[in-house]
Amino acid sequence: MKKHYFFKYNFILALCMLLSGVIFSQDLEKEAHQKIKTLEKLITQVNKKNIDVLKEKTTIRTAEIFLRFANWDEKNVDKNTKSFSLVNSYKKEAIKMAEDLANFERNDVNLMLDKAILELQAIVDKKAFRKNSPNVDWSKVTVDNDQLTFNNRPVFLADYTWKPNTKELNEFHGNQDGFFLTPSYVIKENGTINPRKLDELQSKPDGSLGFIFMNHKGVPKWAKEKYGPNFSMREDTYTAYDIDNPGAREIQTKLLEKVVPIMAGKKYSKLGYMLVNEPHFYTYTDAKKKKLPWASGGASQFTIEKFKIWLSKKHQNIATLNSIWNSNFKDFNDVKIEIPIDISLQGTPIWFDWNSFNMDRVTDWYGFLKSEITKHDATAKVHLKIMPNLWTDNQRAHGIDLEALTDLSGIIGNDSGADHTYTWGKPHEWQKNYAFEWRELCMGFDFMKSVSPNKINFNSELHYLSTVRSRNLYLDPNYARASFWLAHSYGMTASQIWYWPREENGAISKKALNDKGYAGSNIQQPRVTNEVAMTLIDLNANAEEIMSMQRQRKPLRIFYSKTTAINKDDHMDQLFKLYEVLNFEGTPLGFVTKDIIKKQDSKNWDVVLIYNTPFVTNDEIIELQNYLNSGGKIIIDTKSLLKNEYGKSIANLTSGKGEIIKLNSTDEIKSKAISILKDKKLYPEIAVSETNSVDKKGCIWRVVKNDAGNSVLSIVNVGKTDATLKITLKGSENITCKDIIKGINVSTTPTLKPNEVYFVEVISKK
Repeated sequence: MKKHYFFKYNFILALCMLLSGVIFSQDLEKEAHQKIKTLEKLITQVNKKNIDVLKEKTTIRTAEIFLRFANWDEKNVDKNTKSFSLVNSYKKEAIKMAEDLANFERNDVNLMLDKAILELQAIVDKKAFRKNSPNVDWSKVTVDNDQLTFNNRPVFLADYTWKPNTKELNEFHGNQDGFFLTPSYVIKENGTINPRKLDELQSKPDGSLGFIFMNHKGVPKWAKEKYGPNFSMREDTYTAYDIDNPGAREIQTKLLEKVVPIMAGKKYSKLGYMLVNEPHFYTYTDAKKKKLPWASGGASQFTIEKFKIWLSKKHQNIATLNSIWNSNFKDFNDVKIEIPIDISLQGTPIWFDWNSFNMDRVTDWYGFLKSEITKHDATAKVHLKIMPNLWTDNQRAHGIDLEALTDLSGIIGNDSGADHTYTWGKPHEWQKNYAFEWRELCMGFDFMKSVSPNKINFNSELHYLSTVRSRNLYLDPNYARASFWLAHSYGMTASQIWYWPREENGAISKKALNDKGYAGSNIQQPRVTNEVAMTLIDLNANAEEIMSMQRQRKPLRIFYSKTTAINKDDHMDQLFKLYEVLNFEGTPLGFVTKDIIKKQDSKNWDVVLIYNTPFVTNDEIIELQNYLNSGGKIIIDTKSLLKNEYGKSIANLTSGKGEIIKLNSTDEIKSKAISILKDKKLYPEIAVSETNSVDKKGCIWRVVKNDAGNSVLSIVNVGKTDATLKITLKGSENITCKDIIKGINVSTTPTLKPNEVYFVEVISKK
C-alpha cells in the first residue's frame, strides 16, 4: 500500500513538473508574441515620422524564426542531446542542455525584443537619434575596386553558409546567390557536362550578388580509370586529387570551357570565382610522433619531377646544389627526396627548397585555374578561401603563399576566424589578456590589405561566431558586434558566416546531423544572430567612415620575409610581438615584402620595421637596399638580416640616401616609430589613454576625419577586463564625444566592458 502511494505521489509530482514546464514554455512564447506586437505598434508610430526601422523589422523576423526553432527543439530533445554529446565541454550535461534549449532560446528572444523596444522608444522620446541605413537589394549591388556599391554608397554584406534559400530568411539575413562547381560534373572523357547541371545553369536567372564555389573533393570515375589509381590523393582534404597530374588540368579545362561562358557577366558570379575551399598541401612528418600531422601527406611522382625542374632553375648546375645540400647527385634527374619531409630538417637547405617549391607549385596551379576562367570571362575576378592562420601562425609546410595568392586574386579571399571560448584543451596564451583571439583577424587583414589595397575583402567562411573548437552557447552578443566591427574596420567587405545548419522549420540540416560544430552555435542563439544583423545595419549607416578606416594610409610597415618564416619554427610568434605592441596605438599598420617594395610606391609608408628576421634571400636584400637608396628609413634589430636562405652570412645594408636606425626591444622600436610619425605630423590628433587591470592595453582604436572635418573615433575593447579611457584632442581643452549610433553625447572618459564598441564623433567646443 505504501509502495503504491509513493508511486502515485511521484507520478503526480512528475506530471505537475511537466505541466509547469509546458506552461512556462507557453508563457515565454506568449510573452514574446506580445512584445512583437508592442514593437510593431512602435514601428507604425515612427513610420509617420520617417524614422528608419530596419533594425526593428529585422529583430521581429529573427524573433519569429527562433520561436519556430524553439518549438522544434522542444519536440526533438533526443536529437539535440546527441548534438550536445558530441561537444567535449557539453557532453556531461548534454541531456539537461537539450531539455533547457527551447526555453533558453525563447528567453533570449524576449531579451532581444526588450532591447529593441527600449531603443525604439528612446527614439520616439527623442532621447536617441538614428541615421538611416539602406535596406540593401543584393541584385543591385556592384563591385567597384575596393568597395561594394548600392545606391551610390559603399555597403557591407553578410549571409550564412547553408542557409535555406527562402524569402523569409533572405529578406533580412542575407540574399547571396551563386553556383556550385565540381569536377564530377564532367561525366565523360570527351568533356560532356552533366545535362541536369548544365540545364540548371542555363536556366538560372541573373539573380543577386554571389560567387562561384569551385569544389575539388571528388573526380569523375572515368578520370580515375584514365589517369590511374594514384590520381585521387589527399582525400581527407578539400583537394582530393593530384594537382600536378596533367589530368587535373585536362578536367578543369573541359569543365570551365563549358560553364564559364554561361556564367560570364551574371550577377551571381560578380562576387568572384572561388578557386578552392580552404587549400592546404602539408607535406611534412614528425619522426617523434606516431602518426602524420593533421592533413599532411606525400607527393606524387609528377610533383617530384616538377621539383627537379624547379631545382635546376634555381641552382643552375648540380655542383651548386650538391654544395648547398651537402649531397652527391650526378645530375638533377638523380635528385632524391623523402616526402613527407621530416620537420627535424627545418632550417636546412633541403627543407627551405622543398617548402619554397611547394608554395610555388600550388600558386602555379591556381594561376592556371585563373587563366582558364578569364579566357572565357575577361571580367572575372577570382579568390581563394584561404585560412589566414596559415600565415599568422608559424607553420610554412602547407604550400600556401598568402602574398602570391592574394596578389593573383581579383578579390581578397579568406575564411578569417577569431576564437573566444575553447571547447577542449589547455588555456592559450592570449586568454591571459584578451576577450578573444584577434591575431588572425587583425594581422591577417593588415597583411592582405598591404598586398592588395584596392580590392574588396570577401570572407567566404567567417568563423568569428563559432568553430568546432571555439563555441559558447551563452556567448555575449556584444562579442558578435565587437568582432564584426573590428573586421570591417580592418578591411572586410562581405562575408558568408559559419553557419545556418537548420531547415526552414527548425530541423537540423542533414549535413549537420553528426556535426560536432552544431550544438552551441549561433543557430541556437537569437541575440547573437540578431546582433550580427544590427551591426551590419550600423556599419552600412556609417559606411563612408568605415571605408575611410579601411583606406587609411599605413605609415608603419613591418617587414615580412617568407624566407625566415620557412626556416624558423617561431617566426610569426616573434613578429606578432612587434605587431601587438603597435596595434593599440591608433596608427594603421601594414607590412612590406620584397615584392611590395618593388611593386608599390614607397611614399605609401614612412618607415620599415625589421624585427627578429635573420634569414633573407639576395632578392630581399636588393629591394631593401633599393628602398634605402631612394631615401627610405629602416628600424632594425641586431637579430635581423644575418644570413641567406641557406644559412650563409650576408653583407650588411648601407644607408644610401636613407637612414638605418638600430634598436632591439619592441618597446624601443614602437617608441621610435611613433616619434617619427609625430615629427612628420602623421600621428592622430586624438589621444586615447587606457587604464585596465592587466599589464597590456586592450582597446584597439582608429580615427578618421568625416565630411564636417571632425574626428570619428572607433574603439573596440578586445581586453578581458573593463578599460577606463580618457579621450583628448590635440589643441582643444574642451571636447564632446557624440555617440554616432545613438546620436547623443556620451562621456569622454568612458569605461568599456570587454567586447564593447565605442564609436563617436569628437567635436571641439569653441
